[in-house]
Amino acid sequence: MRKTARYASLAVSGLLALSSLTACANDAASSTSAAGGKGDGKGTKVKIMVGGLDKVIYLPAMLTQRLGYFGAEGLDVELLSEPAGVQAETALVSGQVQGAVGFYDHTLDLQTKGKEVESVVQFSHAPGEVEVVSSKSAGDVTSPKDFKGRKLGVTGLGSSTDFLTKYLAVKNGVNVSEFTPVAVGAGPTFIAALQQGSIDAGMTTDPTVATILDKKAGKILLDMRTPEGSQEALGGPYPSSSLYMQTEWVNSHKDTVQKLANAFVKTLKWMSTHSAADIAAKMPADYSQGDKALYADAIKSTLPMFTKDGVMPANGPETVEKVLKAFNPNIKNAKVDLKKTYTTEFVEAAK
Repeated sequence: MRKTARYASLAVSGLLALSSLTACANDAASSTSAAGGKGDGKGTKVKIMVGGLDKVIYLPAMLTQRLGYFGAEGLDVELLSEPAGVQAETALVSGQVQGAVGFYDHTLDLQTKGKEVESVVQFSHAPGEVEVVSSKSAGDVTSPKDFKGRKLGVTGLGSSTDFLTKYLAVKNGVNVSEFTPVAVGAGPTFIAALQQGSIDAGMTTDPTVATILDKKAGKILLDMRTPEGSQEALGGPYPSSSLYMQTEWVNSHKDTVQKLANAFVKTLKWMSTHSAADIAAKMPADYSQGDKALYADAIKSTLPMFTKDGVMPANGPETVEKVLKAFNPNIKNAKVDLKKTYTTEFVEAAK
């Protein structure tokens, strides 16, 4: 088992009880060494919170550690994990960590709340997310137009899966008040919610998607793991997984940020020249959950979402703003300075 900073496991049997979540969090927080989350104790110390270390969409974080690129840059990086990106965001703005690996869209949301946060390495140009519908509901839910009256799974309330689900609903004529978002995390808790009927459909990523299809627990309703899928669903490239940090910290620690960018860009380039099986072989053994072939397939399905150089895709920030403005009143009524939500300074230097 991996040691996490605070792993929140959702017990799903009708209602998701907070007491159960807390108990599971305490139980699972007891080990990380197996995942290699801690640094080697040498070099400049940096703590990074990841919105789910074992999610394929955030794979570059652990892969960089496993390839030894942090250490090669003189960094001692400790990778911590939360089940949802919104919790990684909270850890960052509260000062618990220096960086967060999560969706870029949090930088826009935080700006409207007076927090200056920016993406410094952009891992992806597509969400990597998949909307799946349970086998039981597959005949009734055939598009987001059918979200009305449904219980829809998201990793956490206020998470990027929550944001995207709301956008897809509104885009297809369903008001956000006409369906119920349910926080079910990812992995076993998401799958259990789907199988037990606690949710009719939901948004998740690999390797959860691969497991759902393997178990025949659900079907793909909408696939955003590729730039083409992002274009079709969202109208453009959607920069999602990234390393984002507080702007003040970036400006006062440029040497450290450059080293982080160097390491991550090396990883993205390595990923672009290696197979999914090669990548899977580098990851912690328990990430495959006993099925190495299925895990490699999950990585292969998600690989198209990743950039090769860490650079923000053209028009990506504008697509994200458009999506958020469709349902988020805070952003809809605010003037967001997109230029302050990301920087290419460090990845350009890394190239």
